[in-house]
Amino acid sequence: MSDVRHVLVLPDRDAAEEVALELGERFGIVEEPQLIRDALAGEDDAEDVQWLVVVEDPDGRLDTAALHAFAAEYEGWLEGPAT
Repeated sequence: MSDVRHVLVLPDRDAAEEVALELGERFGIVEEPQLIRDALAGEDDAEDVQWLVVVEDPDGRLDTAALHAFAAEYEGWLEGPAT
């Protein structure tokens, strides 16, 4: 068993908050995902901010293709699992 962390990248805070709430219902995630504001390098404009939703997956049970499709529904993407 290896610890896996999935990072979903979303275009704004509203989308990130919706995704964080929906993750529990769709994927049965019990632990609350972490939301992180990620300003793009060298950009000071508030418009150039992405939000990350970090999902811990200690058992490696989440389907990455399903997570990618889910993020795409909110105009985002799955950064990929990092072990």
